[in-house]
Order: sequence, then structure tokens, then C-alpha cells
Amino acid sequence: MSPVVAPTLDVERELAAGLPAGGLVIGMDEVGRGAVAGPVAVGVVALDPLAVVVPDGLRDSKLLSEPRREALHPVVSVWGTARAVGLASSEEVDAFGIVVALGLAGARALGSLRAEGVLLAASIVLLDGSHDWLSRALEERTAVRTRVKADRDCASVAGASVLAKVHRDRLMATSDIEHPGYGWARNKGYGAPEHLEAVRTAGLSPLHRRSFLSRLEPEPAGGPGLRST
Repeated sequence: MSPVVAPTLDVERELAAGLPAGGLVIGMDEVGRGAVAGPVAVGVVALDPLAVVVPDGLRDSKLLSEPRREALHPVVSVWGTARAVGLASSEEVDAFGIVVALGLAGARALGSLRAEGVLLAASIVLLDGSHDWLSRALEERTAVRTRVKADRDCASVAGASVLAKVHRDRLMATSDIEHPGYGWARNKGYGAPEHLEAVRTAGLSPLHRRSFLSRLEPEPAGGPGLRST
């Protein structure tokens, strides 16, 4: 297996070169897209890539253990110019679909940056993946650039993934106390066998995505369940 390559700010510096005065590069990534319970979360990190260095050990959140994500979280939480996490609820996922819900969460995260003084019209969002699910949800025109594997290669997006993952995981752990029996502290709302078995026996909670569960079958015991991202 090839070693994991640390993300850099190379792409961010290329993007920053074309921005007007006051513009920042905003790394964005989502977490919880494939879960069957809980919100979808979108993290953002706004920065001037010429003014910061990459935090030691930063990686895409999927490549980090939970203890390592928790250790990096306070570092990323003060890195760059501004940071935020936006959420869209399970009710919104059911009502509008996951793509629209992602846009809502992303727009809310950017709204938090705007409240902190980030000039969105002068900035550019670097969005992980090949599909721009963000632009249609924005009230203020903001440039968006998609990039496959940006969460792996681009430090701002990797930082956003850590913020979103830790924030959502903590919410699901708290929700496990409020709605016990589904194992959310362990499975974070994804379709692990224990979770789907609990749905069969105890029924749905207010945090379940009914539209997702209607088309899912539990995996055999010992199976991996749905991938946690």
C-alpha cells in the first residue's frame, strides 16, 4: 500500500492568485451524506494560503482515527481566517433530498463566514468532488471550484472535513444519550447492523431519515455497514 501523502496548499495558492483584494480560498467538505440518521454537516475553512502553513498531521478525516481527529480539531478550529460548520436536518433531507440538503448546509456554513467578515463575493470555494451541489443554494454569488480528491490533496478541504466530522460525531454521541438503543455513539448514524436491527425492533426516532431507510436492508452480522464519511 502506498503511503498517505499529506495535503498541501498548492491548489489554494493557484486559486488565490486570481482573487481580488480581500478574497480568500474557502475549503469545503461534507460529512454524513450516507448516514440513515442525523444531520448532514458541511465544514468550511477560509484562509489566505500565503499566510498559513499546514497543521502537522492534517489529513482527510476519513484517513484519521477518531482520537487523531479529536486531537487535530482544536488546531484546525483556530487555523486560517475563519471556520464554520453548517447543518441540514434529517427532516430537510427527507423533504428536499440529500443534494438540496447539502446545499442548505453549505450555504449556512458560508453564512457564518459572512457574519465573521469574510467577503464571499471576492472569495472562491474549493469543493471536494466533481458535482457542484452548492451554487444553486447560494443567495450571494460566490465562485465555486470542484476538485476530485480535494479532501485528500488540499489542506483547506482536509481541515474542513475534520471540522465537520468531529462536529457531527459529537452531535450523534449526544443524540445517543437522548435516543438510546441505536448505537449512535459507535456508528454515528450510519447503517451498521446493530443500528438497523434496532430500527426493526424499536422503530424510528425523530432523527432517522425515513427516505433513506425505506430503501435499505441491513447487512449480515459482521458486515461493514454503510461507509462512514
